[in-house]
Amino acid sequence: MDPGGLIIPISQRRALFVATILVGSFLLFLVQPMVARMALPRLGGAPNVWNSAMVVYQALLLAGYAYAHWLSRMAVRRQAALHLLVLLISATVLPIALYPLASPEAGWEVLWVPLLLVLTVGPVFFAVSAQAPLMQRWFAANPHAGEPWSLYAASNIGSFIGLIAYPLVAEPLLSLHAQSFAWSLGYALLIVLVALAGWSSRRWRGRPDVPFVAEADSSGEPVGWRRVALWLALSAVPSGLMLSTTTHLTTDIFAMPLLWVIPLGLYLLSFVVAFAQRRGLAHALTFAAPAIVLFAGSFAMLSSNTGTLTIAAESCLLLFAIAVALHTRLYDCRPDPAHLTLFYFVMSVGGALGGAFTALVAPVVFDWVWEHPLLVVMAALLLPQPARLDWRGLDDMEPAMARIALGSLLLLAAFLTWLLLDAAVEDGQVIYRVFLTVVLTGVGLMLVPWRWAFVAVLVAMMVAQGGVRTIETSLAGQRTRSYFGVYTVREYPEHRLRLLVHGTTLHGQQSTDPAHSRDVGSYYGPGSGAEIVLDAVPRFYGPRARVGVVGLGTGTLACLAGPEARWTFFEIDRTVLEFSRNGTFTYLSQCTPRANVVIGDARLELEGVKPGSFDVLVIDAFSSDAIPLHLVTQDAIEVYLRALAPDGILLLHISNRYIDLEPVVSAIARAEGVEARIRNNNPYDRLLQTPSSWIAVSRDASRLAALAAMREDARWDRLAPPADRVWTDDHASILPYIRWDKLLGKP
Repeated sequence: MDPGGLIIPISQRRALFVATILVGSFLLFLVQPMVARMALPRLGGAPNVWNSAMVVYQALLLAGYAYAHWLSRMAVRRQAALHLLVLLISATVLPIALYPLASPEAGWEVLWVPLLLVLTVGPVFFAVSAQAPLMQRWFAANPHAGEPWSLYAASNIGSFIGLIAYPLVAEPLLSLHAQSFAWSLGYALLIVLVALAGWSSRRWRGRPDVPFVAEADSSGEPVGWRRVALWLALSAVPSGLMLSTTTHLTTDIFAMPLLWVIPLGLYLLSFVVAFAQRRGLAHALTFAAPAIVLFAGSFAMLSSNTGTLTIAAESCLLLFAIAVALHTRLYDCRPDPAHLTLFYFVMSVGGALGGAFTALVAPVVFDWVWEHPLLVVMAALLLPQPARLDWRGLDDMEPAMARIALGSLLLLAAFLTWLLLDAAVEDGQVIYRVFLTVVLTGVGLMLVPWRWAFVAVLVAMMVAQGGVRTIETSLAGQRTRSYFGVYTVREYPEHRLRLLVHGTTLHGQQSTDPAHSRDVGSYYGPGSGAEIVLDAVPRFYGPRARVGVVGLGTGTLACLAGPEARWTFFEIDRTVLEFSRNGTFTYLSQCTPRANVVIGDARLELEGVKPGSFDVLVIDAFSSDAIPLHLVTQDAIEVYLRALAPDGILLLHISNRYIDLEPVVSAIARAEGVEARIRNNNPYDRLLQTPSSWIAVSRDASRLAALAAMREDARWDRLAPPADRVWTDDHASILPYIRWDKLLGKP
């Protein structure tokens, strides 16, 4: 009998540590989207908001790993006591609620977002993030326990489950208040498990008289700076690539709902594969990685705004292959378990550096998502070189023959790249283009023994597949990047047309012909809901009607204003306003030169206006292809209705490829007791006009009846049956309203 208490066998002790790590990691990645969802009404839904949140989480993870590394120098009993104290102190901030931080000045979002998240979730995130390396350290203290590295795979399984559980289970079923309470219960369970793990580590089976003591990191083989630098690089590139893949997909390929979950989930799964005890899958993916990098990586410079699900899938495959290959190499150069916490600390430093580069540095330095192809190239430089792809040793090939083969392969690659470049600009060349890409991939694989040549072929393929147009757009100064996204101004001289594109979404257009510069097109042209309502404004509210517009875009709506009407635009991004001020688009200066433009989050700004300030309020705010969720909740609609006159009209633009917002607005209208009608416009001229859906909402049913009677050929229909649940700031999920047929490319 152990005088210290019951001894837990090794197998049961391993199960206890696995459970503790799984629960902690599950909570860690469940809290990330939960807090982001809480902050949505104040932050919006731009890709960089999520990237900034990820940087905060990586920084807190780094702090937690540093704390674990410092703590590991003590005896396990003392470690357990101190860590339990930290967990209990951090629990004083539960249940989690958004910190009441004052709103930022325009342009300071890049610093304000991280500060808000740190103040909201920092203490508990820090405490939970330390438990994975600590549990492995405590487990490894028993010399009979075996190597602890596979427990890191268990950690990432828990992280992955937590990540996907949020959009699939927690968000659809639970309000934010309930989510926070449930998370607090999970945190309490974690404290119990950590206490049990610490207690079980006091003594090990067979030597009950010997306490566990974590030796100082001086034991084991020495760790030099070159090895540490390699750990940093191998962890930084996949981390940065995970965020750049999210931005690249949502900016230039496929503005799919919940898309941010996929790259992060694949990133977490790569650790599961790379750190697993069974090495078969890790070695297989590492062997295939060069081919995947060449084929899928060739699309990394694509910015056509006409991406497909296929290219999006290739980008995700590219991320997964690179992450598995680099993390496998990281695992292969792991240190002795005595340096375990140092290893994880350096990994977290690399992850934070990669995230900071993508989320903080790149938006300031680059005008496009140039960090994405750059990180793909860096990954190609770091990929393990499979020995089976080094054919130079076959038949004792002489160095001179190898050089001749190298030159021949490079000439062949140059010729094929020239053909691919020509095929990429021609319509109807899809099969030929794929064929050339496959052949070039084969040639590139033959060049794997010469890493520089392999990377050169990859860069050439990137340029040929779409990089030329991307480079030309940047050199022409047609692209601008801000914290809220990438804006591209496209010129079509043959049609005398100029377009503003935000991510994958058209945000307005204007004729470059002075005689037609006031013509209204895109979503706002003749027959659209916006054109019908704003044309009726003088008749309904007089010549000096008060009109508010959320979302400036190109300023197209300005040319639907009456000469004496008083207009106010709300715009969150100064970059968008600059397009109107510098003459790129002239609707604002030509049609409403005296309009007031308010810079800031429209919902917050509208909360501060006097009740009844507007006769008509137009909500026309997009985040790439989606209206930010926080602008279409019941709480948001109540803000708009308060800002409207009693007989005013609220006009919501809900045009969207992938989300059906009509049942959502229908449910809110029923809950608020207001009338609502929808105008779906499908214009014949698709060059100058764009199909659109607008919903008119009013407390005064006679206003909408008069609106419907104005034109016989412009129907305003009743809304679709309302959703079962009303969207609120506390509870909303887009999952039930995703148009899966559109995501799958069906007509």
